[in-house]
Amino acid sequence: MRAKYQAPVTPRPRPDAPAIRSVRPDKINPGQFHFCRLRFRSSPEGDGDGWFVDWPRADVNLTTRLSQLTRTPVDQEGEDDPPPVVVNLTDGSLFNCPFVMMTEPGAADFSEEEAAELRTYLLKGGFLWADDFWGTRAWDWWSGQMDRVLDRQAYPIVELPIEHPIFHTMFDVQEIPQVPNVGLWAARHLTSERGLDSAEPHARGVLDKSGRVMVFMTFNTDFGDAFEREADMPDYFERFSVPAYQIGVNVLLYAMTH
Repeated sequence: MRAKYQAPVTPRPRPDAPAIRSVRPDKINPGQFHFCRLRFRSSPEGDGDGWFVDWPRADVNLTTRLSQLTRTPVDQEGEDDPPPVVVNLTDGSLFNCPFVMMTEPGAADFSEEEAAELRTYLLKGGFLWADDFWGTRAWDWWSGQMDRVLDRQAYPIVELPIEHPIFHTMFDVQEIPQVPNVGLWAARHLTSERGLDSAEPHARGVLDKSGRVMVFMTFNTDFGDAFEREADMPDYFERFSVPAYQIGVNVLLYAMTH
């Protein structure tokens, strides 16, 4: 029996965190790019810390790099950071976002209403990037949630080959990097967060009937930390943030043009 559904929790910001301007989902300017993040409930039966991991700095940093590396218009006032957007699945605001991100989805727990809303969003042309989940337990839980969103027989999860256009929208990517959280790299110079159970990074996807990637999954790797913690260590930036931004910009451009 499934546990009684509880609303997702919004964490309190760290006391030393700088204030970041945000935008209400219903106030999004359709002529500008906004980084939308999905707020979701996490289950203790899965493996993941929550929707807010790497938020909001990862969202801001990737949007900033998008504006610097391309001519994509983003919502930015002067020198201010681009404001991130947090959306819920069932309040209608999701449909204002052509792109939405989930972090640590290995414990995501969708209600029936949320699963149905996400299904509608994806089949109408929306794009979901699920990032930063590691090992067998997280994969099994997440793939089970995806089965509730999209019928596996009609919309199977597939491995995306490096030749796929999503990896060559702007930068020619040759491999999927395994990005560790910055703490693991600083302490031990390791990249696999679950040891042998997460030794190989994967880029997987779900395609619609026309072949468009509508769900992009970066499994056994943590792109969010590469964005959020880019300034923590020069070595971490060079090894992980640079290739992560290449893929991140490619993915955003793909999502907005397919």
